[in-house]
Parts: sequence; structure tokens; C-alpha cells
Amino acid sequence: MGRLPAAERREQLLDCAAGIFARYGYARATTAQLAKAAGVTEPIIYRHFKSKRDLFVALIARTGRQTLESWERDLADAKTPAERLARLVGDNPMVSPEGRDAYLVFLQAISEVEDDAIREAVADHISSVHTFIRDELERAQQGGAVSDRYTPGVLAWSLISMGLGYGALSALGIEGHGQKDERGIHLSDVLARVLVGRQAEPVRRKPE
Repeated sequence: MGRLPAAERREQLLDCAAGIFARYGYARATTAQLAKAAGVTEPIIYRHFKSKRDLFVALIARTGRQTLESWERDLADAKTPAERLARLVGDNPMVSPEGRDAYLVFLQAISEVEDDAIREAVADHISSVHTFIRDELERAQQGGAVSDRYTPGVLAWSLISMGLGYGALSALGIEGHGQKDERGIHLSDVLARVLVGRQAEPVRRKPE
């Protein structure tokens, strides 16, 4: 592979790393495997990342940024706070084709939180997602679309907890999980109805 500008090479290495970590796991993945997948030598990797751990941490951080950027794009043309929230409920990046490998890595990171750097990266990721969802819920409450019985902060934690559970079960490939029931109702339909009522249906922008 030809010489790339530093920023492009870094992104290419992160793209390849997502696939390698998703396939082999953090412990078994090696920089030699990554170098082969990226078409570079190992010293090239170490020009951009001090260690495998630093690469792993950078990938977690990038996944968080990409999630927020994706949500901003997907919600941009929504007409009301209620519609924005309904779309958000149906847009779980853990089960999208684009986000699957990155979030498999994220699930692995949860098992590595004895490492301070990895734990901090996971915590920062979750904090940024929580802030985004909380702000959306607050706007929806101010517009009267969501009950203010509970604070937007605790509702945001509820959605994150359900989203992580849904993503983890999807990654495991549990039979029947994520499918519509005999009435044609999907989990995201239930969440949207509970939060928003009948004024907006969830929009699942990405294939399940």
C-alpha cells in the first residue's frame, strides 16, 4: 500500500484494528496481524500508537465520536424533539453494519476495565453518549413530548442500559432476539411508545 498522510494512515490503522480486535479479541490480537491486514510493517503502527493498548484506547474514543456524529446526521432533518427522540431510540449503533465491529471491540473493553486507561476510555465514551441522550430527552420534556416524572438524566441511563443489553444479545446472536413479535412489534417500538407516545414512530435507519 502506498504512502498515506499521517492522519489518513492513522484512520486506516484504526479501521483495520476494529476488524482484528472484533475477530480475535483484545488479548489474542497482535500488531503483526494488524500490520498484515493494513499492508504495512509493524514499525509503521508504532509511529502512530505507542502500544497495542494505546491503539485499543484510541479505537474506543473514535467509536464514541463516530456514534455522536452519526446521530447528529440521522436526526438533523427531524421536525420536532419527539421525532428526534423516536429516531434516536431506533438508531442503536451496536447493531448497525457500520458500527458492529467497533462495538464488539467496545464490549471487549468492558472486560478489560482493570486497566485504568481502558476503563477511562470506556467511561468517557459512555459519558458522552449519556450527555447526548440526556439533552435530547430534556428538549423532548420541555416540548411536552415526554413526561417529566423522571429526570432526563435517569431516563438517559435507562436507555443506555437497555441499548447495551440489546447490543450485547445481538452480538451473541441469540435466536429470536431483536425480531418483531407476532403482532409486528419491535423492542424499539415499545421504547418509543413509552417515552414519546403515539406522536412519533421509531425510525430504524440502519438494518438490524
